[in-house]
Amino acid sequence: MQIGQYTVGLDKPFFLIAGPCVIESEELVFEVAEKLQEYTEKLNIPFIFKASFDKANRSSLGSFRGLGIEAGLKILEKVRNTLKIPVLTDVHEYTPLEEVASVVDVLQTPAFLCRQTDYLLRVAKTGLPVNIKKGQFLSPWEMQNVVEKARSTGNSRIMVCERGASFGYNNLVSDMRSLVVMRATQCPVVFDATHSVQLPGGKGHASGGQREFIPALARAAMAVGVAGIFMETHPRPEEALSDGPNAWPLQAMFRLLEQLKQLDVLSKSYLLDDAGDL
Repeated sequence: MQIGQYTVGLDKPFFLIAGPCVIESEELVFEVAEKLQEYTEKLNIPFIFKASFDKANRSSLGSFRGLGIEAGLKILEKVRNTLKIPVLTDVHEYTPLEEVASVVDVLQTPAFLCRQTDYLLRVAKTGLPVNIKKGQFLSPWEMQNVVEKARSTGNSRIMVCERGASFGYNNLVSDMRSLVVMRATQCPVVFDATHSVQLPGGKGHASGGQREFIPALARAAMAVGVAGIFMETHPRPEEALSDGPNAWPLQAMFRLLEQLKQLDVLSKSYLLDDAGDL
């Protein structure tokens, strides 16, 4: 599957989708994007920058949502044109898709909207690559139905993304079997290592998170074998305006990416059709 200048898939070196949760300012966005570009170029990792102009799914009314579509798209377009890197952002049911699609390279559908048929069809009809987040309430095999909806539009550039499953109240778990199960969709499988450690609504007024487990889950996913890794990062997670508790520190990204690259090479060197070996 082609995303910008990159060919992605389980048979290719992993690609990285990374950036801050939300656009807080142009300065922050460029601080993160430039540093990630530096890291990924050193490690030869295909890199897609991500940031949201509007986070509609917030724990409380007072939670920061972003700068809005007009200011947000201007910043994303500037990142794309200045740094010459692909850009991803998420869209919602009310988003003017043509306007967003003219600026970014990849659209992302939030997990809570993965079963909204009309919405999925509208997003897929743009023709852009789409990263579909698996709902926290959905089994991995049910993603086949989601993918079939998206592909019915003629868009074959669909990715599926694991971001954890609800496990009781305010908690998520990551079942690594999901990464294998979702290969049956014939889509590149992406693992979201940062939202998987989120504690949804865990603070009452906001979500909590356990960022200390991000490296362990990211390494586990890489050992299983995935096409891509999704991670939100921030230079000062404690000051982040959205999802700081489950953001990985920007200054620690290089070391983690080094580890993931080594594991990716190793796991894909012996990745076989497991069912054929039984």
